Amino acid sequence: MSVAPPPTIALGNRFASELAELALPWQADAAPDPQVLVLNEPLATELGLDPGWLRSDEGRRLLVGNLVPEGATPVAQAYAGHQFGWYAPRLGDGRALLLGELADADGRLRDLHLKGSGRTPFSRGADGLAAVGPMLREYVVSEAMHALGIPTTRSLAVVATGRQVRRETLLPGAVLARVAGSHLRVGTFQYARATDDVDLLRRLADHAIARHHPGAAAAERPYLALFEAVVAVQASLVARWMLVGFVHGVMNTDNTTISGETIDYGPCAFLEAFDPATVYSSIDESGRYAYGNQPLVAEWNLARLAEALLPLIDDDPETAVALAVESLGAFRRRYGAAWSAGMRAKLGLPEGLDDAVASALGDEWLALLRRDHVDHTSSFRALGAAARGDVDLARNLFLDLAGFDAWLERWRALGPDPDAMDRVNPAYIPRNHLVEEALAAATDGDLGPLERLLDAVTDPFGERPGLERYAAPAPQDFGAYRTFCGT
Repeated sequence: MSVAPPPTIALGNRFASELAELALPWQADAAPDPQVLVLNEPLATELGLDPGWLRSDEGRRLLVGNLVPEGATPVAQAYAGHQFGWYAPRLGDGRALLLGELADADGRLRDLHLKGSGRTPFSRGADGLAAVGPMLREYVVSEAMHALGIPTTRSLAVVATGRQVRRETLLPGAVLARVAGSHLRVGTFQYARATDDVDLLRRLADHAIARHHPGAAAAERPYLALFEAVVAVQASLVARWMLVGFVHGVMNTDNTTISGETIDYGPCAFLEAFDPATVYSSIDESGRYAYGNQPLVAEWNLARLAEALLPLIDDDPETAVALAVESLGAFRRRYGAAWSAGMRAKLGLPEGLDDAVASALGDEWLALLRRDHVDHTSSFRALGAAARGDVDLARNLFLDLAGFDAWLERWRALGPDPDAMDRVNPAYIPRNHLVEEALAAATDGDLGPLERLLDAVTDPFGERPGLERYAAPAPQDFGAYRTFCGT
């Protein structure tokens, strides 16, 4: 019987060749027994990869970095970063490799990147490996974010390596294969700036412009235009996080992308009871990255990008600073506009309604949620029912009935559109207790709960019979929730 030849996979090495100073050629650790736990077949097809082949022996080896296509140059990327406000001059891919770039069905260049592929010179004493649970967490949450319409890195596959990883106990190891517009970060620019090599900084900026913000190339000041483009996409991104109750957990500058994609799903989670002070990360002891702080942190991170770009913005340092400060000032306006438009949609309010009225209604609704510890996601779905006339579902969520009734009367008088609300307010998010349930089962070899959770959160807006538990908040005995980075 003849065997079909393996497909030809062309992985570009544009980052490695154009920015060699930021790319350390490296190889993934050998995986003794790679087995696919979950494969994103639609994404594979979008990238021109055959899902059947990816499940084969050679395909599995590609997904853990042990099969390198001809012409590819796997590299560990160099970057710096402010971690919890403290500057680290040399971070880099300590447990990750950029295999190369693929063109998707629309001709867009996408990174194929591995996480958990082994120690690199950037590992800083860590083992460079990853356990099954954290890699599946990133798969679930990143694909849920994509389904919610939020720019994000995508998950192609999680492959068990057949190797044990030592954390508090021995855990089964895994590699995540993920896809992104790129892995350029604010921290990448910080690293280049710290070398005092202005030519490197300029080449990095030109690379970012060509890859993500080509309109900046024609501007009078292209590098200032690049900065303004990043400000715009980050303002939009963080507003979208806030609207769905997503808490990133590690908003370091090395996790702030130039593309405007969400990256790094370590200690992340979605709000249950609405509270701006919510922190899920076990390592965020000061609450720096609490849910309500995320817009301010994003602005702070963008200020660090501005500092890195100053030599390119203008030859005169004072002029460069003045221009950068003025451009950074657009963040709050853009964020405010994006949040207000999103909240208007979540409340089903008509176009043409005075912005002040819409914003006040949104603020008052969130104040009601906070005061009575109401579940964020459920509350908006219940409001959709109230717009159809079934008020009890929403009313029963509150203790302050007089406050709820007064707010509801003013809101209903504006004629909210329940169908429009259901198109933007998810019924299903990766509920924290369900994520933990799925990861624990998968770690023990049972992928059923993971598959059912993925089915719900990757089609989040249409309610379906039999999925009621995926729309329900955590049971009271679930307790306080903490997430961990997995290293």
